[in-house]
Amino acid sequence: MTGMRIEEHFPLENYNTFRLPVKTRWFIEYDNEEELLRILHDEYFMECAYMHIGGGSNLLFLNDYNGIILHSAIKGVGMVEETGAAVTLRIGAAEIWDEIVVLALSRGWYGIENLSGIPGECGAAAIQNIGAYGVEIKDVVEAVEAYDRNSCEKHIFSNKDCLYSYRHSRFKDESTGPYIVTHIRIRLSKTPSPALGYGNLEERVSACGIEITPSVVRETILTMRREKLPDPAQYGNAGSFFMNPVITMRHFEALKAAYPGIPSFPAGDNGVKVPAGWLIEQCGFKGKSQGEAGVYHKQALALINLGNASGQDIALLAEDIRSAVAGRFHITLMPEVKYIG
Repeated sequence: MTGMRIEEHFPLENYNTFRLPVKTRWFIEYDNEEELLRILHDEYFMECAYMHIGGGSNLLFLNDYNGIILHSAIKGVGMVEETGAAVTLRIGAAEIWDEIVVLALSRGWYGIENLSGIPGECGAAAIQNIGAYGVEIKDVVEAVEAYDRNSCEKHIFSNKDCLYSYRHSRFKDESTGPYIVTHIRIRLSKTPSPALGYGNLEERVSACGIEITPSVVRETILTMRREKLPDPAQYGNAGSFFMNPVITMRHFEALKAAYPGIPSFPAGDNGVKVPAGWLIEQCGFKGKSQGEAGVYHKQALALINLGNASGQDIALLAEDIRSAVAGRFHITLMPEVKYIG
């Protein structure tokens, strides 16, 4: 397997945003689809445990990984189609998501400005169905190109075929086939149509006192993210650790009777989405720490590495939070991050 990067006993500190000092037995990085196919057909590779990762912004390593970590270095942004109203871009899985947002705005292509500042790579963004401030990547994904890890066949999945839902897609579910994403295709509008309906976003954007443009929306969102989320250069973290739970209207009404100030958002099908950060804060965890693992003092949804935490330290804190929230609100919080090991 020459022509690609192969490392043994490779440190993953730069491949997980918690900055945990774990290692993998083997690390393999490929530059194109041909190299990926050579890896998938390799006999030694087929006998090993392996996992494909992106930028590691959604991973919690509990131990060293005794197998192969695969990482894509497939880059490139190409134009698939352009009309008077929209463009469709084909983007390599290893492109940095926020750099695509910047590129789009510089060209006058709109629809992803609300997803500004989200860390990670484009392939992982489509797998995770990243979302923020009322927009999800599924709103712009036209297709996802991926290889079946078992048959090595290439598939092009339409948006519908991706089976998108809140922070989920078919690519996160092993039961629908283990796939490796190589490229995503997104469709962006040439006409600005800012989505300002989430929380106090419209109020914050309007407070700028200038014309509301997608670039102003981006800058406002970046400011809001800096205000509430930890700087990864200061504290290792994965952004939002838990998904916002969706509960029944009946459950919500009972909680509202006891907690009149409980915030909420409609979630369709008679469901109500409750901010996980609010639930955690009510249980007294905001700003608290257990050893080297802590809860960020500005946003209870963010768990942080205070310096020398292990993955197990962070997982134990997360479990204490889940138990407290379940005991007080009868709501089970589900991690947004993936536990490894």
